[in-house]
Amino acid sequence: MQTRRRLGGFLLGLGLVLAVGTAQAQQPIRIVVPFAAGGGTDQYARLLAADLTKRGMQTIVENKPGASGIVAADNVARSKPDGTTLLMSSLSILASNTVMYEKLPYDPVKSFTPVTQIAYQPTIVVGRPDLPYKNIKEMVAYAKAHPDKINRGSPGASILTNLAPMAFESMAGIRTTHIPFNGDSPGLQALLGSQIDIQGTSITGPLQHVKAGKMRVLGVMDTKRLPQVPDAPTFKEQGYDIEALLWYALSAPAGTPKDVVDKLNHAVNQVLADPDFVTRAQAIGMEPRGGTPEALAAYVKSETERWIPLLQRLDLPKQAQ
Repeated sequence: MQTRRRLGGFLLGLGLVLAVGTAQAQQPIRIVVPFAAGGGTDQYARLLAADLTKRGMQTIVENKPGASGIVAADNVARSKPDGTTLLMSSLSILASNTVMYEKLPYDPVKSFTPVTQIAYQPTIVVGRPDLPYKNIKEMVAYAKAHPDKINRGSPGASILTNLAPMAFESMAGIRTTHIPFNGDSPGLQALLGSQIDIQGTSITGPLQHVKAGKMRVLGVMDTKRLPQVPDAPTFKEQGYDIEALLWYALSAPAGTPKDVVDKLNHAVNQVLADPDFVTRAQAIGMEPRGGTPEALAAYVKSETERWIPLLQRLDLPKQAQ
């Protein structure tokens, strides 16, 4: 009788272990996006999450905007390193925040494990169609004749879509009044409402508004024009030698096991290489680009070495969180 009780207890315990294991196996992967819902990066994250889910890897997107990605980065850095929480990371989170903020609650290198790069796109500047300038060259002339009259929005102070226009302004000898928002979408809404004049962004968020004639692309920071807006000139075509590519990656909390990272890397890269996914991504202005965790680490290092000295030369006042 006692043996039966022991056997019953063992089987019950085994059942609980199996039940817990099954629950953990079914726990969805959470991609934490550091911007408000509706922006370009959010759209792309949801596209990627949907395709991962179709392939049997249930994935959800969670938006945690604020402080140039610090809110999202801190959340992921503190998460359990089991492969169920990923950060949609970028230059601001992994590099430029170190220059722009007095103190960070995370370490850009030590707090995360690289998984894979997922996409890139050039920085652009969009403006209202009723402005007295139709391109960057005309905007520079206007800014010189009307100092500090242009209000420029961005998704955040240390994000490339602020840093690149800021570097350009230094190059061109002009000044705008910077107004940061918690993501791309709020800034674009402010632009639509005539609360700001221009915004540093990517093509994904404003594309529908550009096609509707509610916004105009003043310039593209790339060596070539964008296929989505072929009439929009590059900065180089307008006499300004500047190129700034936005890039997006997936980072996991530090300590995530290598085999878990490798499985995530493989699954995501399969999606990124799918021709149908590429077509849908390009339709919203994104260029899918994957790679190994090691390649991502090397790329982040090279981008840090490129942009950090520029930020330091600008001698910008550090912000509190």
